[in-house]
Amino acid sequence: MDIDAAIVHIPRLRRYARALVGDATRADDLVQDTLERACQKWALWRPPAAPADQDQVQAALRGWLLTLMHNLFANQWRQAARQRTAGWDEAREPGHDPTPDLGLRLDLERALALLAPQAREVLLLVAMERYSYAETAQMLGIPVGTVMSRLARAREQLRRLMEGEAPSRTTLKAVK
Repeated sequence: MDIDAAIVHIPRLRRYARALVGDATRADDLVQDTLERACQKWALWRPPAAPADQDQVQAALRGWLLTLMHNLFANQWRQAARQRTAGWDEAREPGHDPTPDLGLRLDLERALALLAPQAREVLLLVAMERYSYAETAQMLGIPVGTVMSRLARAREQLRRLMEGEAPSRTTLKAVK
């Protein structure tokens, strides 16, 4: 199998990237970066042992590509967060509320964009891409229980946002 096998997955990668970043241009950039990384790391991809059919091989390749995309997105998100916090204290005005009252109901795309990236990834992989909890956990490199709790919190927060509640300012710390 060669890199041309990845081409059939571009529409699905674009859909996931668009939902993940909320912007078509940035999503296309993420897909391009993912495919570039796949070309560079192609020797590392391993098809499943003794696959029963070509569909299993394609499913494994799609999972590998989505894992690459997740890792790229996470790296880009962390880098952007570091850049944002570097000048945060100087730029912040006293009494400034970055989340004004959201009187209007949010549409789904805007609500998804307000979710924490970790919650959005899990929600999109399970709900939109229809991966199992175990497959999602493997792609993201986290325990299945973490997938389940992130999914539950993401669904609840999404429900609240769709009902017009202001976004929550609560952040969770990663525990190792």
